[in-house]
Amino acid sequence: MKQGTVYTVKQENQQYRVTCLLDAAGLDKKIAGRPVILIKPNLVEALPPPITTPVSLVRAIILYLRKHSQAEILIGEGTASATYDTPHAFEALGYTKLGKELDVPLIDLNHEPCISLKCAKYVRWPEMHLPQIAMESFLLSVPMLKAHSLALVTLTMKNMMGLAPPQHYQQGGGWKKSAFHLGIQDAVADLNRYRTPDFSVLDATLGMAEAHLWGPTCQPPPHILAASDDPVAIDAYGAQLLHKNWQEIGHIKSVHQELGQAAPLTVHEIMTVK
Repeated sequence: MKQGTVYTVKQENQQYRVTCLLDAAGLDKKIAGRPVILIKPNLVEALPPPITTPVSLVRAIILYLRKHSQAEILIGEGTASATYDTPHAFEALGYTKLGKELDVPLIDLNHEPCISLKCAKYVRWPEMHLPQIAMESFLLSVPMLKAHSLALVTLTMKNMMGLAPPQHYQQGGGWKKSAFHLGIQDAVADLNRYRTPDFSVLDATLGMAEAHLWGPTCQPPPHILAASDDPVAIDAYGAQLLHKNWQEIGHIKSVHQELGQAAPLTVHEIMTVK
């Protein structure tokens, strides 16, 4: 029987735990021969972690990738804010400085050239427009552990909404991805049918317990970093950390056994030595 697999590590020194986790998850082998790696953090708004992906985590991932690959590394996001665009979030959250320090280009996915993809059987998006760079790169998603008022959770699959260009997915004058609010579970599922992450690193250090932009953090904090090449498995695991049943979350349930395995789920806790 197929099963989902997730690797986890408790918090210690950040670079050390990232190295141990990614080694165990076999990321070095998965990126072998890939010419371009696109790192997709969650920078939905220019708000500090745990709402958004900490720049220190992305820095640690880049250093790991540089050690194991000659690929060109990019950081890409398409922020959803109605009042500013992605470069503002990059600057406010330390990504502009990181890009200069490590010579990593920053890509505003809201304005990248897109390709059109079609599948008549998909319920919400029989046609979808997505950035060509995301379709051609090894896509490494770095989401945060967060509950969501509409989608119930926002983890690695919902993190892919940053790929959606506002010229096609903004309805009215509000939030740049507002078309996703209509039938959000089907919308996230169909998006991932077109493009789901090749690998995910989930920051479950604190976790947002009730909403993705405000409210309390998880109590007690999970203090976990998780990794998987199975987006369904890592989202089912993240839902579990948020005390939610993945079978009640439409976008996870609908792609279970299609894009990955939510259950049975095997979690390998990586033991580290200080």
